[in-house]
Amino acid sequence: MTTSFPELAEPTMLGWLTDYGLDAEYVRSSGNTLFAKQADGTERPVLDLAGGYGSVLLGHNNPELVALARELFEQQTPIHAQFSRHPYANELVNRLNAVLHREFGVSEPYYGVFANSGAEAIEAAVKHAELDRVLKVGAAVDAVEESVAAARAAVAGGATVAEDAYRALGVPPGDFEALAAEVSRVTAERAARRPVFLALESGFHGKLVGSIQLTHNPVYRTPFTALARPSRFVAFNQPGAVRKILDEERVQLPELVVDGGVVRLGERELPVVTAFLLEPIQGEGGIQEVSAEFAREIATACEEAGVPIVIDEIQSGMGRSGAFFASSQIGLRGDYYALSKSLGGGVAKAAVMLVREEFYRGEFELVHSSTFAKDSFSCTIALKALELMEADGGSAYRKAAELGARLKAVLESIRADHPDLVKDVRGRGLMLGLEFHDQSVNPNPAVAEQAKAGMLGYALAGYLLREHAIRIFPTASATNTLRFEPSIFLTDEEVARVETGLRDAVAVLRHPSKGLV
Repeated sequence: MTTSFPELAEPTMLGWLTDYGLDAEYVRSSGNTLFAKQADGTERPVLDLAGGYGSVLLGHNNPELVALARELFEQQTPIHAQFSRHPYANELVNRLNAVLHREFGVSEPYYGVFANSGAEAIEAAVKHAELDRVLKVGAAVDAVEESVAAARAAVAGGATVAEDAYRALGVPPGDFEALAAEVSRVTAERAARRPVFLALESGFHGKLVGSIQLTHNPVYRTPFTALARPSRFVAFNQPGAVRKILDEERVQLPELVVDGGVVRLGERELPVVTAFLLEPIQGEGGIQEVSAEFAREIATACEEAGVPIVIDEIQSGMGRSGAFFASSQIGLRGDYYALSKSLGGGVAKAAVMLVREEFYRGEFELVHSSTFAKDSFSCTIALKALELMEADGGSAYRKAAELGARLKAVLESIRADHPDLVKDVRGRGLMLGLEFHDQSVNPNPAVAEQAKAGMLGYALAGYLLREHAIRIFPTASATNTLRFEPSIFLTDEEVARVETGLRDAVAVLRHPSKGLV
């Protein structure tokens, strides 16, 4: 007996999905296949290229992970045992460290803080980075006050004060206490300045209150401007862009320096920029890769400025690019990493934030927590997922690279045949994008209408689902780009289906009367 309920679970979204024919109900999943429930009760197999937005590198309901999940439930593994020892979490962080050390050729440990989602891992990273900055600001202020005390003692002992020190701070010459007071006032005023976060244009780091202000798309950010943390967006792959903004945000504190019996005015750097966040391969931004050259500039500029780099590997990491860390392929080592999605093997909701030892603050553990994170179930599943990725010398990474190259060749062939319709093919491994040229003047009115509304990618997705049983979506902030993120079990037959479906979709774009939606 079926009970009919009013639609109260995000009905606006469901209505929108229905308009584009994307409102399928999936009742089973396996490998690269989702099974959609039909009106007559039968199931229609659908090739899933969305892959949980990068969450199922190991396929839907991977048999080994499902078997382990059953075993854990049968063993009554504790899901809620907060505030206790978690050896499985410690093992996971150590094994992630081993992978990180191998791919980056380093030995410095990274400490782990657990979360339930990628956006939450980002929140933890920016909170930790801000705690680190606040503590460094406090240390800088203390150092300035210590310099004032040392200068006062020196003056009492006969030291003189350089005339330009008074002039620089607008204090009457000869009044040391007025000078000391002004140094303290200016220091307090500048130290109270709000922090700034840097992120890349077109980047996406989640939609929570904090992370949404680090996501570039103004459609997501603008309604919540009143809740915003100050952020600045760096032009993507543009030489000089990082250093320019870091220089603009630079702030110095005045301090007094005793030099050979003379008190002079010096400067001390104030940490203002909390962190620089980036995805090595932008997911929602249209599958854009950070270049190796730009990565070097980011690393050098941030190191010189003392700004930590937070690398968002939530979608690009866990092997999808052909290496566990996509950032290792461009030589960019982060001070923080945010991991999620395929870390849970498509079975568990698992996420972790890794912090480099140089930046780690143990007191963060006392001011940050997550009720459902670091539990036995999700950590044990993540350990098994990592084991499967690392098996046979990392064969999962090789498969991602090889299958990605095969799929990319198909996309490139379509672009070569239709350069006036297909603008670009981008990405690495099994994280690929196919971008269409603007179709707002397409001779097919239905196509032009969708393009003008910025919905062409969703219309194409609906068409491919309806006509070819292929599930795919555009990237959220670049909707003319279709995103391909299947599992490492993609077959030649499935690649052929993708080519057939895409070529048919391209034919619709060319035909002045064929329906798209």
